[in-house]
Amino acid sequence: MQDLTIYNTESRQKELFKPIHPKKVGIYVCGVTVYDYCHIGHARVMVVFDTVARHLRALGYEVTYVRNITDIDDKIINRAVENGESIQSLTARFIDAMHEDEQALNVLRPDMEPRATEHMADIEQMIQALVEKGCAYPAENGDVYFHVKADPDYGRLSGKNIEDLASGARVEVNTAKKDPLDFVLWKASKPQEPAWQSPWGAGRPGWHIECSAMSTKCLGNHFDIHGGGMDLTFPHHENEIAQAECATGEHYVNTWMHVGFVRIDDEKMSKSLGNFFTIREVLKQYHPEVIRYFLLASHYRSPVNYSEENLESAKASVNRLYSALEGKTVAEPAENSAYETDFVAAMNDDFNTPQALAVLFELAKEVNKTASPELAGLLQQLANRLGLLTESAESFFQNQPSDSELTPEAIEALIEERKQARAEKNFQRSDEIRDQLQAQGIELLDTPEGTTWRKV
Repeated sequence: MQDLTIYNTESRQKELFKPIHPKKVGIYVCGVTVYDYCHIGHARVMVVFDTVARHLRALGYEVTYVRNITDIDDKIINRAVENGESIQSLTARFIDAMHEDEQALNVLRPDMEPRATEHMADIEQMIQALVEKGCAYPAENGDVYFHVKADPDYGRLSGKNIEDLASGARVEVNTAKKDPLDFVLWKASKPQEPAWQSPWGAGRPGWHIECSAMSTKCLGNHFDIHGGGMDLTFPHHENEIAQAECATGEHYVNTWMHVGFVRIDDEKMSKSLGNFFTIREVLKQYHPEVIRYFLLASHYRSPVNYSEENLESAKASVNRLYSALEGKTVAEPAENSAYETDFVAAMNDDFNTPQALAVLFELAKEVNKTASPELAGLLQQLANRLGLLTESAESFFQNQPSDSELTPEAIEALIEERKQARAEKNFQRSDEIRDQLQAQGIELLDTPEGTTWRKV
């Protein structure tokens, strides 16, 4: 079987995956800053790395998956002030909402979910190490800065040249920095802001240092995979490398994975641009597995265009997969199937989910042709590795979001009335009921076993 290869942003090529410890994998992914509801861009990162963890576990690896929560920063402070609520109330509310969203999308919870506010001692310890090694310095304004030119390898992840960065840096007025490229590790607190005591005075951490401190605390100074959105490559992940390696003296991460943007009209979806759709908004229109399919139908490194057309296409595709299982007996699949070999080969090629989905459609075609219980079981089992086909076909088709106000009980009552009308040869009433349901987006399917229904 083909070995697992992963595209490493740092080397700019696919590399054979070799974990630091045999059969154990440590993954750290930059999570959400919790000041608002998660949007579809966040959903893509969640779904991609959930799928990565699922596949690694299917290959037999023991995975420790860490995804952090940023629960203190300027956006959080500003939003709490706008809302007239405490920071704790705001972040707790949106952490709960994030968990609801990921559960809806069948995203399994990470093994560890560290929060910045719970790791202040670790953050302070890393900053102290950087200051002692001469890689960081306290400034007159109470901040502590990382001195970028203290790291000779700075820029290796993003491919940026430090001299080019320096010449293009904005000239700052009255700055406390030694160099415009230097970035903040510890921010002195302003009046009325939350603050933690430190050797440099009351303040809070900068954004970048949180992840360096939490990732090494959870996974050790050197671990296998670090991921996040493509927008984090620079400066966030570049700064993480500089901080972690200067503080520990060890190589930080072996493989860097970055997920492409979700775009709307060729612009990145983001809260700052105001062109985003929250996960819960989209869930009102589409079944969670349709959204998940939409996010996996493109390779994780490619951009995805958010549109109704693409979501409708994803809906039709998921319908096809579930239709293959509809009315079928599902049995334990046989081992070493050619379909499974092809599926694993696709996923081992840098988690090529579009190719893996293509294998599922070939398998669904065979299930439709043969009605083999073992192949139906294999289709469900392989799809489950992508977080798809996780419920019965009947449940899926009946749980589609729709504008219909009819309850399942009301639908069943109308089906029973139609059955009675047909028995009495009152075909006019029978047709009226079918048309009434059709107008509400309810399709009836007459089978030898009786009449079933689905939302369309």
